[in-house]
Amino acid sequence: MRLLDAGDGGVLAEFENLDTVLAHYRALDASRPAGIVDLVPAARTILVRFDPQRTDRAGIARWLRETGPATGLATEAGALVRIPVHYDGPDLSAVGELTGLGPDGVVSAHTGSDWTVAFAGFAPGFGYLVGGDPRLRVPRRDDPRTEVPAGAVGLAGEFSGVYPRKSPGGWQLIGHTTERMWEVDREPPALLRPGDTVRFVAV
Repeated sequence: MRLLDAGDGGVLAEFENLDTVLAHYRALDASRPAGIVDLVPAARTILVRFDPQRTDRAGIARWLRETGPATGLATEAGALVRIPVHYDGPDLSAVGELTGLGPDGVVSAHTGSDWTVAFAGFAPGFGYLVGGDPRLRVPRRDDPRTEVPAGAVGLAGEFSGVYPRKSPGGWQLIGHTTERMWEVDREPPALLRPGDTVRFVAV
């Protein structure tokens, strides 16, 4: 772990890989001391935002170094979120060819294993999901779309995800859902949080 300053109220912890980030995030999230404002996991980092009036950088650094997967802390399991999907995406056939699974095989693989929300980004409510069937690892499109509809379900590399709103995008689209990933009036607004488990269900 490497620790970097991130403004007056932040410390950025860098890790070797995403698996290490996920393991540390679960332990840290279960043992937040006073003064922690937010934990923001990413592909290789966790940003710790803290209140300088309640704690200091030295205390945060000590907590980060002393808390980890090997500490034996009990961590809460994330929520299980089921997302119904209509597998009618414009890239479903292409993904079937890329993977050798065919369209039906892609659907079976996508729904056949649980995914974990590794981190959020790109747009409010967009969760990067990992841990699915490794046969579904496909490259991003060579020609990104200028407009992807809200609710589109896609694949890119090791990730799957659901576009929370209309936006440009380069992922392979295999279906769509009517579930709302982000609602300002909902508490919390994001349907998916880091550590949650996602199970896709074919409609």
